[in-house]
Amino acid sequence: MPGKRIMIVDDSTIMRKVISRFLNANEGIEVCAEAKDGSDALKQLRQSKPDLILLDLEMPNMTGLEFLRHAKLKSRAKIVILSSVAGLGSQKAQDALRLGANGIVSKPSGAVSMSLDNECGKNLLTVISQALS
Repeated sequence: MPGKRIMIVDDSTIMRKVISRFLNANEGIEVCAEAKDGSDALKQLRQSKPDLILLDLEMPNMTGLEFLRHAKLKSRAKIVILSSVAGLGSQKAQDALRLGANGIVSKPSGAVSMSLDNECGKNLLTVISQALS
C-alpha cells in the first residue's frame, strides 16, 4: 500500500492514538488526520484528502452513520468501519454497508487494548488493503 493517506475518526483519544501508532508502524501508510466525531471529520475532509477513512460508529455530535452519508457525497475516500457495535451481520453493519462503507472490522470492546498487534490488527490491515485495491 504505497503512500496511502488515512483519516481516523473515533471519539476516544486513546483509541485514536493506538490506531495511529499501529498504522504509522506500517510502511506506506500515513495517518493524515484524526477527528473526534463526524462533524470534526467533515471539517477536515477537504484539507486532509484521505484515501481511506477509519470510522467508529458511536460518537457524539454526529454518529458514524450520519458522517458516512455526508462523506460519500464530499469525498472519494474509501470508508472502513472500525467499531465495537458493528459486528458482521449486525443491523449497524448492514446499514453502514448499505450507505457505502467498503469494509467492517470489529474493534475489541471493554477495556481498551494498547495494541492492535493481535488478530484485530491483522484483520484491519487486510480490510484496508482490500478496500484500497
